[in-house]
Amino acid sequence: MAERRLQASRQRRVKAMTAAAGSAGLAALPLLLCALLVPGGAYVLDDSDGLGREFDGIGAVSGGGATSRLLVNYPEPYRSQILDYLFKPNFGASLHILKVEIGGDGQTTDGTEPSHMHYALDENYFRGYEWWLMKEAKKRNPDIILMGLPWSFPGWLGKHYNWPYVNLQLTAYYVMTWIVGAKHYHDLDIDYIGIWNERSFDINYIKVLRRMLNYQGLHRVKIIASDNLWEPISASMLLDPELLEVIDVIGAHYPGTHTVKDAKLTKKKLWSSEDFSTLNNDVGAGCLGRILNQNYINGYMTATIAWNLVASYYEQLPYGRCGLMTAQEPWSGHYVVESPIWVSAHTTQFTRPGWYYLKTVGHLEKGGSYVALTDGQGNLTIIVETMSHRHSKCIRPFLPYFNVSHQFATFVLKGSFSEIPELQVWYTKLGRPSTRFLFKQLDSLWLLDSGGTFTLELQEDELFTLTTLTTGTKGSYPLPPKSMPFPQVYKDDFDVDYPFFSEAPNFADQTGVFEYFTNIEDPGEHRFTLRQVLNQRPITWAADAYNTISIIGDYK
Repeated sequence: MAERRLQASRQRRVKAMTAAAGSAGLAALPLLLCALLVPGGAYVLDDSDGLGREFDGIGAVSGGGATSRLLVNYPEPYRSQILDYLFKPNFGASLHILKVEIGGDGQTTDGTEPSHMHYALDENYFRGYEWWLMKEAKKRNPDIILMGLPWSFPGWLGKHYNWPYVNLQLTAYYVMTWIVGAKHYHDLDIDYIGIWNERSFDINYIKVLRRMLNYQGLHRVKIIASDNLWEPISASMLLDPELLEVIDVIGAHYPGTHTVKDAKLTKKKLWSSEDFSTLNNDVGAGCLGRILNQNYINGYMTATIAWNLVASYYEQLPYGRCGLMTAQEPWSGHYVVESPIWVSAHTTQFTRPGWYYLKTVGHLEKGGSYVALTDGQGNLTIIVETMSHRHSKCIRPFLPYFNVSHQFATFVLKGSFSEIPELQVWYTKLGRPSTRFLFKQLDSLWLLDSGGTFTLELQEDELFTLTTLTTGTKGSYPLPPKSMPFPQVYKDDFDVDYPFFSEAPNFADQTGVFEYFTNIEDPGEHRFTLRQVLNQRPITWAADAYNTISIIGDYK
């Protein structure tokens, strides 16, 4: 393998040396030097002493709630283009993980998502759009990891209490049916299941859920808990051997790149199972670039999952434009591939779940950080970020001040990496439009004569990926249609015999669930309607209104 890589590298080097063009346009780009001795920090990347933790992937959340609501109404080819930017390998964000809300009929931030069981004897595995979204993700990346998590629950589970743990067996059965239905009706294998988003966990419920899954032959489905803070779940696991055994991953939300002692003592996988949640401009991109590296460096977190996947909800709802990209105008077809897509690509296109972090990762001398990962078969990916404090503040938690300044960073490849002949280089510079670059491929670094040593000149708000992989691509499509306001005249008679989605286009339910309904006994104009279908208040996650509400159209 090493010999093939060396031969391919030499061939690419000949092509690069004979290319007449290409260097003039790079004058404003950073300096990359091989084996040049300059003042600055030196960082050794070495696997001689073994590897660090296994990498589990980078992903995003659809739901929590109704954040993908408008995406389904996009006309083709724009809907497929958006999905490609999110999920297609070596194209855009190329996500490894998709986490979806298990709809529970309640308001969960930007709307309600319908449950597969509105009532005790009701089962319908075609409501909503998360099934469709998971299938579209799998179509593009068959290896994508799928996760489900409840935010709210249908009211019948609480037996008149606003609490999902009244009957532990019943709630576990409800969650189990969602997993089984995903497989039976959509051929989707759910990999991870959560407990209750950012709310209380019940130790006995977690154990009951594990037994229920095992009884149904779902041993492969792993449990992640508790999608809230590191505590008290970590301490509870240390005090309860059975709980420790049944939980596979500790998932914390917005951890600020840090973990706690108890979580590390469990020796379980640690994930930032919801993070980011920041306006998708360049500051949001800086936030994401910083935490994708530092969640592992500071907190040993081996997966980071961004809320949310795509801002496909009316912008005036809470946390407008807090997705990796923006697609909130199905009536016009307009969408925007925002900079967080390309910041994600710096990691996702050059790693895979199952790779391992090196032990030699850390912070740069004058601010910023670096991580390195390997597949254990000779491939190496290095990601360097220098996000400044001002341009990388996430919406939460508070970010203590730090300084980043101009520096030279020398990297030395040792161990099995010392013979690597060439590294591909990808570059992002956030900030002023005149100096801004997003996921630009630079000339390769040739290491044959440098003893595995190279130096980067680093400025603020930059991101480098250096990798042996040659498969990276900055995917693109022709520009989508121009942005347009919601049409002033809009009409829908709901006359659809077999609707593909249960909800009518562009309606965004905020309390209650509105679905297409056909009254076969009415031969007149009310045969086809959109009607609210819940007959009791759900187990709420947010402060649902007391009247049912669905919104549509122009906020102004």
